[in-house]
Amino acid sequence: MLNFEDFFGAEVTPEIIRPGAVLLREFARKDAPRLTEDVRSITRIVPFRAMQTQGGAKMSLMASGCGDLTWLRDEPSSEAAVYSSAIPEGEDNWPDMPPLFLDLARRAANAGGFPGFEPNACLINRYRPGAKLGLHQDRDERDDDAPIVSVSLGLPIIFLFGGLERSGPIARIPLDHGDVVVWGGPARLAYHGVLPLKEGFHPAVGRERINLTFRKIRT
Repeated sequence: MLNFEDFFGAEVTPEIIRPGAVLLREFARKDAPRLTEDVRSITRIVPFRAMQTQGGAKMSLMASGCGDLTWLRDEPSSEAAVYSSAIPEGEDNWPDMPPLFLDLARRAANAGGFPGFEPNACLINRYRPGAKLGLHQDRDERDDDAPIVSVSLGLPIIFLFGGLERSGPIARIPLDHGDVVVWGGPARLAYHGVLPLKEGFHPAVGRERINLTFRKIRT
């Protein structure tokens, strides 16, 4: 039986989404100012760019990234996402993952019941009002043993989290600045997405939401 006091401590109240998936409210709140500064530093090197689905449809979010390798699909492709150590259209490597990114991802994974997480990729998504992400599974990492750690910064959004079938029940979970979702184990391939971002302004990032998604990619 999972003892939440061992993982979360007295100051954190866990919310179980489903077996293997946990919401950590405000887990990243105190680190948020430094996280947003790190995002700005990374995106000066790799600016946000428009993304495309595997079928070639333009996505409403924009993305950047850091770590040993990551992926950006900004052209139509019949292939699944391919992770690479090189930035598209160039020979430079992705920026290193900042120490705080690594520390936060490790702590959040441990708090979610997945100790020993060592991410080597961070996808940085930027949502502006109207942007959304349809239901999908994260299948491209080739490492189903490692969890996903997702950090929300900026405007609130509704996170959708389902089961292993697209047609199954979907939980609607409000996420705010500093909230972290961790999922793995029996929930690792759960369908998830976000509803369109509503208009608003957040003092940390303005009229947008930034999402940091940490993964372990098996090369």
